[in-house]
Amino acid sequence: MESLKINKINKTVIGNIQITGSKSETNRLLILQQFYPNLTIENISNSDDSELMQKALKSNSSEINIGHAGTAMRFLTAYFSVKEGSEIVLTGSPRMKDRPVKILVEALISLGANIQYLEKEGFPPLKISGKKLTKDFVEIEGNVSSQYISALLLIAPTLQNGLKLKFKGEVTSVPYIKMTLALLVELGIDYVWEGNLITVKPKPTIEPTTVTVESDWSSASYFYSLCALSPNSEITLSSYKKNSLQGDSALAVIYENLGVSTEFNENTIILKNKQTLNLKPLTLNLINAPDIAQTIAVTCFGLGIECYLTGLHTLKIKETDRLVALKTELEKLGAEVHITNETLHLKPSTNINENISIATYDDHRMAMAFAPLAVKVAIEIEDAGVVSKSYPTFWEDFAQISR
Repeated sequence: MESLKINKINKTVIGNIQITGSKSETNRLLILQQFYPNLTIENISNSDDSELMQKALKSNSSEINIGHAGTAMRFLTAYFSVKEGSEIVLTGSPRMKDRPVKILVEALISLGANIQYLEKEGFPPLKISGKKLTKDFVEIEGNVSSQYISALLLIAPTLQNGLKLKFKGEVTSVPYIKMTLALLVELGIDYVWEGNLITVKPKPTIEPTTVTVESDWSSASYFYSLCALSPNSEITLSSYKKNSLQGDSALAVIYENLGVSTEFNENTIILKNKQTLNLKPLTLNLINAPDIAQTIAVTCFGLGIECYLTGLHTLKIKETDRLVALKTELEKLGAEVHITNETLHLKPSTNINENISIATYDDHRMAMAFAPLAVKVAIEIEDAGVVSKSYPTFWEDFAQISR
């Protein structure tokens, strides 16, 4: 898809949106389904990442290219390590070849896995020869991407002796680790988390089980932003649970500060612009929900609110360096932004430059995070089709309630 010009939205935003299943939950369940074929998954994500995961798992090829899909790279590295008799090359886009995977590979090798780097040490592509892993103890830094940890937890119940996973140092991205463990529990797999040690018991088979994937909270964030920026707006989203496994469900509390209330019904949430806005600077530690940092920064800019976001160290190794990308694009719109390796400080501003073209850097979240500014000014989103990575119908849904 080419650049998309969005005219200024001159109406109150009202409507209903059905968002498909969480990419994070779907991709974990797709791996588990390989080990437990009597697992049925409902409300599967229609994201590119989940499509790529399904395609990779069904592939008979000796080389699998997962493009930009970071979750798929991490989870499949662990999966193919324990798939006895398989030998595959796991590769991806040029950006994927710059995304580190060494910590996970070293952890798997310490369990007995056979993995080789084919180009740069510590980075894809990888040659993986699947084998039975009999060791049951691994140690890993706690402050690394939760995807490394989840990749190990997903294979843990299939190992002959289960797995004891010990963390060194403080653990970050805890909600994503808890999500993985909660999905194991739904399948009848036991674990114990005491201090810095998670122990997962072996489970060769499970009872026939159906799991319905909750809709994606990260995808909901863009409608929270739209609601915050549009007076009198009301948006109904489905299907969501009050007791969500997803860390990004923190949106419901965070956006109270930005003038949006959330009403939970049976399987929907209703977002309403409360018309009462707290203009005090917003300070948030997003260590448990880094994927919504871009949305929050853009909302605060649109409302003229100062914000200071911390806990963002994992944004450096995403589809792009999201902190640098945010600073660059917000400054084109007239913002003043200061960043470090793990923080973003947005100063309050009263002016938004019009008709600015926003670069998206092969990053779906850049495209969707900036779209709600159309409530304030006409804007252009470059390479708008990049949204398909996590939310292929985003532009149709956005147009449905804003036009």
